[in-house]
Amino acid sequence: MNIFVNITKVSPKDCIIDRKMDRIIFVVKRGSIGTAIGKQGINVKKLKSALAKDIEIIEDDDSPEVFIKNALVPATVEKVVVVRRKNKPDLAFVTIKQGQRGLAIGKDGRNIERARLLAKRHFDIENVILSDQ
Repeated sequence: MNIFVNITKVSPKDCIIDRKMDRIIFVVKRGSIGTAIGKQGINVKKLKSALAKDIEIIEDDDSPEVFIKNALVPATVEKVVVVRRKNKPDLAFVTIKQGQRGLAIGKDGRNIERARLLAKRHFDIENVILSDQ
């Protein structure tokens, strides 16, 4: 996390080392994602070089719906509905703009897996499910 702060001048709220997908995911506070990424992605490039891992930066939010939407960037999310269930894990159903399902899933499932990992860790939402319109 110190390397992240030194390069970006932004203090991350969370850092996840995802060995399965060989990447590091940083969560930054609302409004600081542009600074964290840097002009033309320069900070991400520096971090990738310094840490020898893919780097992903997600903007935090207090709302699980907005947070999940942020976690699915670059896909355009039309709606997120979190279903709270008694005595069962919570679920999130996400509607993606038509034609962007592949973007939401990502190569080898990277993007949807990121959303699931972060939703579980930050909001105890067991699963993020892409739903058809």
